Parts: sequence; C-alpha cells; structure tokens
Amino acid sequence: MPESGDKPVPAYQAFKGSHFDADPHLYSRIGATTSRELIESFTVPIRSGRAWTVPQGHVCRITTPEGPQVGDLNIWNLHNPRERFWASRTRQLHASHVTKYNRLWSCLPYLRPLVTITGDTLEHFGIDEAGGRVHDLLGTRCDPYVNQMLSGQGFDYHCHSNLTRAILPYGLTEFDVHDVLNVFQVTGLNINGEYFMQPCPAKPGDFFEWFAEIDVLCALSTCPGGDLSKWGWAKNDGDDPMLKCCRPLGVQVYKITDPKILKEWEPPAVSSYKGLHGIQLDDFR
Repeated sequence: MPESGDKPVPAYQAFKGSHFDADPHLYSRIGATTSRELIESFTVPIRSGRAWTVPQGHVCRITTPEGPQVGDLNIWNLHNPRERFWASRTRQLHASHVTKYNRLWSCLPYLRPLVTITGDTLEHFGIDEAGGRVHDLLGTRCDPYVNQMLSGQGFDYHCHSNLTRAILPYGLTEFDVHDVLNVFQVTGLNINGEYFMQPCPAKPGDFFEWFAEIDVLCALSTCPGGDLSKWGWAKNDGDDPMLKCCRPLGVQVYKITDPKILKEWEPPAVSSYKGLHGIQLDDFR
C-alpha cells in the first residue's frame, strides 16, 4: 500500500504484454500517418443522430467544423451487437475522461478493446478551475424518460432518442443503446460528489480520432444541449436561444494505405477466460 501522503495507485494493474496497454509507438504512427484514404465523410446536423460502420484497421475522426458541440457516442461489434462499448469498465481501466492511447473496451464476456484513441486536439485541456476534464465517461446520454420525470415535459430529440433513430436501419432498437462516451464534453464531480457539466472548449477544426481494432458499428448524437453553455434543449423554433448553442459534428473514415504502418498490429482476441463461474455440472443433474 502507498505510504500516507502519497497519491493512491490505480486499482487496475495489468501484466506486461496484455491488451491493456496500447503501444504508443504503433498508435502514434497510426495517428500521424498521411498515408490514408478518405472513404466516407458526412455531417451530423444539430439535434440528430447518425450510425455508420468502420472496418477493422481503419481510422475514424469526429470533428467540430463550426465550433463547440458535445457528441454522444455508442459503439458495437458490427457482427455481434451483444458485444458493445462498456463505459464504466473503460472508466475503471483508464480514467473518468479519456484521451490518446486510451482504449474503449467491450462488455463481458468479450472484454477487448473495440477501438484505440489515436488523436485528440484537446488532450492538453487538463483540469479547469472547477475540476472538470474533457471527453466524459462519468455521465451518460440525456434521455426523454429523465426529462419527463424532472420537468413533466416530453421531448423527442434527446441523445437517447437520436441514437435510437440512428440505429434502426441496422436492425437495432432502443434496447441496444448503451452508456456513452461524451465526446468534447467537460464534466466532473463537485465536493459533494455531484455531477456537473461545463461549456465545451472545442473550436472549429478540433477532432477526436480512433483506430478500429475490429469491425465496428458506431452511432453519434449531436446533443440538444449543444455546447452546454446554457442549460436546456434546442427545439425546432427559430426564436429558441438554445439553437445558438447547437452546432453540427463531422465524421470522416479513413483507410490506411501504407501496410507498413500496421506491420506490428494484431487484432485483439476476446477474453481467454474459459471458466464456468464456479458452476458445477452436477448441480443440474
């Protein structure tokens, strides 16, 4: 145990050679290479969602083309949506807010990195005066159920709803929407342990980028809270001041064209744990 006065050590430590640690030399090359071909590019309008696929070994970038805007991100194994992003375990393994070289992990019983972060123009944001950090895993998506409970009003363009509409063409439903990575969102816990949000610091052209370790399906919502400089939900009303806080997000998918860049990379396997959780076959006879 650390001595009194020392910082507590992280609870999760991995053996050398595990999937836990991303090789910074490999992923720096992936992030820095210009040997890439743009294969898909689109804009997600305000208060909406979009789903898309990223093939294994490709790079995906989310951008803020017009300035600050929060995005709520979901990720699934393209071929098996039961394997999906596990926000809380990623938070435990890495940190409450993620950046370059952190990995976004899948749920049990798979437990492997779905993607590895290779680029983040806000990586030097650090900690603001309130204790907030960027790219949040503390919170989750806004949703119409909590909104109805707190305000008594219905609203159809929360992130949960935007993600639900986005994944319908892929045969998924509301039940497949899961806890998110809040890209570009600054959050923290106050002295009472209460969750708070701060205005998004992104500027036009900022980006958050990752490398797909397996074939993934992604979905992104442009949060109706916009840049979170005001509290509320932008409605389809030209007089709504919240509309001035909302901006689109851009998405680009790139193929890496130089095979030497990925020479040392190997796709991650699912967890090697083969136990029966202590269940004895005799228990069922």
